Amino acid sequence: MDLTRRRFLASPLAFGGAVAGSGLLAALAAETAPMPDLSTWNSVRAQFALDPAVDHFASFFIASHPAPVRESIESWRRAMDRDPFHVIEQGMFEDEAHNVPLKVQAAIAQYIGARPEDIALTRATTEGLALIYLGLPLRPGDEVVATTHDHYSHHESIRFATERTGATMRKIPLYEEASTATLDSLVSHLLAGIGPKTRVVGMTWVHSSTGMRLPVRELVQALKSKHPDILVVLDGVHGIGAVDEVLATIGADYISAGTHKWIFAPRGTGIAWSSAEGWARLRPIIPTFSEWESYTAWTEDRPPNGPNNAARMTPGGFHAFEHQWSMTAAFGMHQAMGRARVATRIHELNTRLKSQLAGHPKLRVHTPESPDLSAGLVAFEIDGMKPEDIVKRLGEQKIVASTSPYAVPYARLAPALVNTPEQVDRAARAVIALAR
Repeated sequence: MDLTRRRFLASPLAFGGAVAGSGLLAALAAETAPMPDLSTWNSVRAQFALDPAVDHFASFFIASHPAPVRESIESWRRAMDRDPFHVIEQGMFEDEAHNVPLKVQAAIAQYIGARPEDIALTRATTEGLALIYLGLPLRPGDEVVATTHDHYSHHESIRFATERTGATMRKIPLYEEASTATLDSLVSHLLAGIGPKTRVVGMTWVHSSTGMRLPVRELVQALKSKHPDILVVLDGVHGIGAVDEVLATIGADYISAGTHKWIFAPRGTGIAWSSAEGWARLRPIIPTFSEWESYTAWTEDRPPNGPNNAARMTPGGFHAFEHQWSMTAAFGMHQAMGRARVATRIHELNTRLKSQLAGHPKLRVHTPESPDLSAGLVAFEIDGMKPEDIVKRLGEQKIVASTSPYAVPYARLAPALVNTPEQVDRAARAVIALAR
């Protein structure tokens, strides 16, 4: 950060007494409620303003803001409405001790086991994947391998990147049926799909199509043992906040994850992560507002000095900062609940649902039974019923389900922290009744 500008922005004359120096953060801290008691699941559910007349089994789609997040957003909104210029100017361009995005990155870093400076703030998984793939230095003859189970956003990001560079894209299946897949079969399918021109492999941690949770750590270890130079790009959106895993050490070279799903962060927020070496490999595609060197280089009509980094990859422009800056509340809430405790609860609820749906002659559960290969989604079908009709019929009973947006869709129920065991039982009974 430019020292002259830092000293100017730290000067009380730059802002006036109301928000000078650390006044902004101190004022916000004074009006921010402390983290509530989250020691019971009843108290956790009480943080959400969800319609109590409905059982919500699609919270993974986009989160209801819990009370700590709602209050944080409202605090920032009030501050910005009172004095938008000074709040944004100080919050983004103050000295590093008071820089709000850096504090957001620090909160995220503590949860995912990373360095704050290696986190880029994005608005969604889609944006992060595009930044990564379009930033890769692909060349004609290079090949990017994706799986057939990845989302539209993942495949399209690869397609855009390969079309621009002359590289090629190929899709491989990791399983024919998710419910019968094993670690060994997943590894075998992945390694069999690697070709002599493969430079990058894209995969998805938790498949929203089937509920499969890939054993990413084991898959990457097997891949790198034979092909150490191949890069791995991971869509982590349905794992972060639902699985007890230190994301930054899972083995992937690049990770993109929206945080407005299982993490309960504000809508329109996400992260991208890589190591310093990984970021240095990429080329930015959107101008940043997060690094002074990039701005200074522009004023001096020269390229930025030093290697590329997460700050240069962070999309610039003025965003919904009251949402982005409130990510700290969501990650703080997860830290207070405990990652292992959250993952155990989600596993218990999903196992409860799967066990009740198992064995019915007209029901087929596609999500693996093993907790090592599943997370917070249960995908299923009923003989003779379209997935959208299942969702409609459940909706008539005040049970919110969803369908998977893939070429072969299934109905989905996703027991989460907002649900009770009794709600899971009611949903299971409703599904079984439809199958009779």
